[in-house]
Amino acid sequence: MKLINATALSLILGSSMASAADCVNPDAPSIPDGASSTMEQMIAGQKAVKSFQASNIEYMSCLEGRINEAEANFAKATDGAEKEANQKLSSDTADAYNQAVSAEESVAGAFNSAIREYKAANPK
Repeated sequence: MKLINATALSLILGSSMASAADCVNPDAPSIPDGASSTMEQMIAGQKAVKSFQASNIEYMSCLEGRINEAEANFAKATDGAEKEANQKLSSDTADAYNQAVSAEESVAGAFNSAIREYKAANPK
């Protein structure tokens, strides 16, 4: 009976892990050096930041779905190991979500600093 439960658990977790892997964590863009960049480089940087933000929103939305899925599977689970595995999956996915939020804040902060540096280097 334990072999059957372990096999069933691995199938359940395997499908959940594969689903979580479907969420694509975007790479943070390079931020231009505001003190030495041209207006065109700053605009290109702004477009890269906006693209990252859009991709990050999609990533976080995907992660939210995976968290909800793991929590629903936890609630339906009848086996302690299955419950524990889904709880861990939910927790790990929530950690990834929080890291995505931090990445977004970091990119936005760095770009805002670059804008301030650009403005200081290029007064009107």
